[in-house]
Amino acid sequence: MANALYVCYFGLREPLVQTQVLPYLRELKKDGHEMTLLTFEPAREADDIAEFRAIGDKLAAEGIEWDWLPYHKRPSAVATAWDIFRGALYIWRRIERFDILHGRVHVPTLMGALARRFSLKKPKLLFDIRGFFPEEYTDAGIWPENGLLYRGAKRVERWLLKEADGFVVLTNKAKEILFSSGEQRPVEVIPCCVDMKRFADANAESRKFVREALGIGDRFVGVYVGAFGGWYMENETAAFFSALRSRYPDAFALILTQSRKEMIEPLMRNHGFSESDYYIAKVPSTDIPRYLSAADVAVSFIKPCYSKQASSPTKNAEYLACGLPIVANAGIGDVDALIQTNQVGALVKSFDEESFLRSFDDIEKLADGSSRCRKTAKDEFDLDRVGGQRYRAMYSSLLTSK
Repeated sequence: MANALYVCYFGLREPLVQTQVLPYLRELKKDGHEMTLLTFEPAREADDIAEFRAIGDKLAAEGIEWDWLPYHKRPSAVATAWDIFRGALYIWRRIERFDILHGRVHVPTLMGALARRFSLKKPKLLFDIRGFFPEEYTDAGIWPENGLLYRGAKRVERWLLKEADGFVVLTNKAKEILFSSGEQRPVEVIPCCVDMKRFADANAESRKFVREALGIGDRFVGVYVGAFGGWYMENETAAFFSALRSRYPDAFALILTQSRKEMIEPLMRNHGFSESDYYIAKVPSTDIPRYLSAADVAVSFIKPCYSKQASSPTKNAEYLACGLPIVANAGIGDVDALIQTNQVGALVKSFDEESFLRSFDDIEKLADGSSRCRKTAKDEFDLDRVGGQRYRAMYSSLLTSK
């Protein structure tokens, strides 16, 4: 069994950490691995100290050791470089404890690689790639294409691909792009998974409760979960809901987002929606299954660009776990194959009303759609049977490799 350090460049209270990091650590502990989590926490208020102690005690009771370093935001490049130095130093001082250094994406993996380079002990380095980080920043317009920061990040990426002892990617497409068929080091494809037990709350009882609470009644409900802006297409999503009303005149839009309400509400009004026709709110991740149970169809539009070939949208797994067919755009990770092979939704190749209406035709033709969606979620995205099993296999491969 391994003593592993998992490094994550997010704060512990981030929804992503709660739904994607901690569940995987719990899965790895099933094989007896000792797990330590290092996160980077934003500036804290004085009253956070008690909350941090409580969180640490709770994780310790589960057998997960948690430590953190401050996260620095500005100026961006300098702040990140400082955090990388601090993280590498933290790992270097404790490296004798660990058999595996598990970096979630590029920055944490770089911390581990630098610490290992200057240490006599050489723990196995797992590069949990997750996505095409340099391309994500250029595709989102954060970095200029082929600019200095992009070229520097690509050089770092090439070094990490050379240094790491094993790799995790989210999609089969990413594996095909990054690794040749002759790659000798272990590579696992692990999509963003969900704990199916959480979605037991998505049932007829919760559907009735949420619909009554929101005053939806028997209206046809379309739902969107997630952020807007960058890769996430608020204009196209609003147009989708408009087309939904063309097909179903009483349609209701349920939008669960951490983005500002002002990003999407004016668009909905421009498409003729009144306040009684939509609900826009940020809800706790624990409540997502109940809200999704109130819907009839889900939408997932992401900017189709090079970097998104490596993307596995968590929202899609959540939709399917609640029995919801998905309307998604083509060209995102393995989503095309997921929807077409399993017949759990419809793909649009353009963002116009004609394409949206055609997607509704496809959804209506699905036989036994809800149960097929849930089965697909269990087969493709189950935390235990897919995510946990593959992470445990990766750790086993690392420990037995030379």
